[in-house]
Amino acid sequence: MRVVGHGAGTISMTDRAFIDTNIVVYAYDRSDPVKQEQARSVMADTDRRPVVSTQVLSEFYVTITRKLERPVPSAAAREAVDRLSRFPVIPLDRDLALAAIDTAQSHQLSYWDSLIVEAARVGGCRTLLTEDLNAGSEIRGVEIVNPFT
Repeated sequence: MRVVGHGAGTISMTDRAFIDTNIVVYAYDRSDPVKQEQARSVMADTDRRPVVSTQVLSEFYVTITRKLERPVPSAAAREAVDRLSRFPVIPLDRDLALAAIDTAQSHQLSYWDSLIVEAARVGGCRTLLTEDLNAGSEIRGVEIVNPFT
């Protein structure tokens, strides 16, 4: 697993795009072939330089093994997490958790959504690809983009 360290600061903003759990799940969810193809395209777009976090890896595993109409077997899900972790992975640490709490309070977001926003920011991402937040808005310098619209 490659980790992008961040300690006290952030990585400079680049053309990186943070991919939220819901986008990654669609790549494995056969119940919506259109979104599945779009999600796979997003993840294969090397111009966007995808970034994920340990939160995304964890949520992804639980979702595809327990919550899909046709769950992915555990061994295959583990392999999928291993492939996904070839993208830069932002780890959850004390600084990220505290920043997420501050963002949740200042932007009226859930802690979990704020943790995703902060991981994107720390990962040097200009955009956060998600269905869960208000597309077109900007939070902490990260533009929210719904790749399905």
